[in-house]
Amino acid sequence: MASTQDLLKQAADIASSDPKRAEELYKQILDSTASTSNGSAVNADKEQSLRDQESALIKLAELYRDQKDASGLAQVITLSRSFMSSTAKAKTAKLIRTLLNYFNSIPNSRQTQIDVLTDNIEWSKREKRIFLKHSLEIRLVSLQLEALQYKLALTRIDALLTELKRLDDKMILTEVHLLESRVYRGIGNLSKSKAAFTSARTAANSIYCPPHLQAALALQSGVLHAEDEDYTTATSYFYETFENMSSQDDPAALNALKYMLLCKVMLNMPEDVTSLLSIKLAVKYAQLREIESMRTIALAHQNRNLSDFEKALRDYKDELSSDPTIRSHLAALYDTLLQQNLLRIVEPYSVVEIDYVAKQVGQGRQDVEAKLSQMILDKVFHGVLDQGRGCLIVFDELEADQVSKVVDSLYAKTVKIA
Repeated sequence: MASTQDLLKQAADIASSDPKRAEELYKQILDSTASTSNGSAVNADKEQSLRDQESALIKLAELYRDQKDASGLAQVITLSRSFMSSTAKAKTAKLIRTLLNYFNSIPNSRQTQIDVLTDNIEWSKREKRIFLKHSLEIRLVSLQLEALQYKLALTRIDALLTELKRLDDKMILTEVHLLESRVYRGIGNLSKSKAAFTSARTAANSIYCPPHLQAALALQSGVLHAEDEDYTTATSYFYETFENMSSQDDPAALNALKYMLLCKVMLNMPEDVTSLLSIKLAVKYAQLREIESMRTIALAHQNRNLSDFEKALRDYKDELSSDPTIRSHLAALYDTLLQQNLLRIVEPYSVVEIDYVAKQVGQGRQDVEAKLSQMILDKVFHGVLDQGRGCLIVFDELEADQVSKVVDSLYAKTVKIA
């Protein structure tokens, strides 16, 4: 009968040509090694059996990952429990983290991951593996945040924080508060998001923060500053995050670069986008669709061209609409661009028809009328809407002051008469 090492080699050799047979061999290894590791074998044999079992688990998981089989990968994680019960807790945590990371290569596997994590959290609880349970719960909350399941995420966070404050584990506490901040920001509750972020910073200041956690904190700080329209400070945080993450080849570096470019556009400095993309760290991202979408938006803003802006929103819908941070700021940018276009059209005239203005910007008459009315009230320019004639009367500043004085004088006389 072939040895376990021979079976492992045989399975590895045929994994690409005959994945079904390789799968059978890996399962055969797992069955034989499980009986050896649970039996009365001598220590040396038991240790070798555990090593073989771990290799078979990882190789089988890789096979399912390459086949994009999320349910098969979920079964491997369930199978690994017998191995995890026989090995050190630190090794267990590393193995399950490795297996869960394989889901990242499988599209549309989020719900399977959530189910697997929920199941393994219950198992960790029964086995009294507290630290493993906490790390799995943090991962689950991250997935719930991605799936916009904010209520479920907050419920899990509240329970986690209660446990962590008793244990006083600052590292995990920092991660949970950071997730809490992101969840509240997703809901739109900025005050609670900032409070949670302050708690994350406080916990982080008392420990050594690994680079990936420092970068995540800087990214969230940038997002919150951008929400307060402090784009200059936000840009510096996003640059710090981008520098940190790109040096580690972290895929999240792309988001930091996108947000940095967005801030430059929001600061009315779209010409800086091209120069930012020419720096050494950004060159490898410059041709990606996500970055191309931001370059197109910057160009449309630079040209004050509303139709180009709308075309960019249509052409890069997936890249621009899937990210709530990009989406919310682009809505504000669209409003600003519409305002700039309206100003550009009405500036040369003292009287202009509203229908003509609407036609020039490619918007409905009612929307344009409402926007012009808002701009007059906000004192963006001076003028009045003559709805009877269907036109806009534009005043220069001196003329507007005189009209204002006449109105004030008439109001004063009316008060006296009354």
